[in-house]
Amino acid sequence: MLSAMLFGIGVYGLVTKRNALRLLFAVELMINAANLNFVAFNQYLPYAQQANAFGQTFVLFSIALAAAEAAVLLSIVIVAYRLHNDIDVSEMRTLEG
Repeated sequence: MLSAMLFGIGVYGLVTKRNALRLLFAVELMINAANLNFVAFNQYLPYAQQANAFGQTFVLFSIALAAAEAAVLLSIVIVAYRLHNDIDVSEMRTLEG
């Protein structure tokens, strides 16, 4: 239930917002919703006592990928701000100056 709400808020932010940082936050909310699902549904795996760390392992990889994705997107936002003095994605067509 919580992850569905987080995912819904993330989709809403992704669809309605034009600010690049808010889009990044919306994507991070969606990734965290998926991580919550991985951890929550890990207990329903067959042989859950032996395979107890599958969900947590996927979440650790997902957090690492999300951190890398956030670093790349933040660097793109910084470059876009230096070039356009704004981070509104609706007005950015290219990263040219």
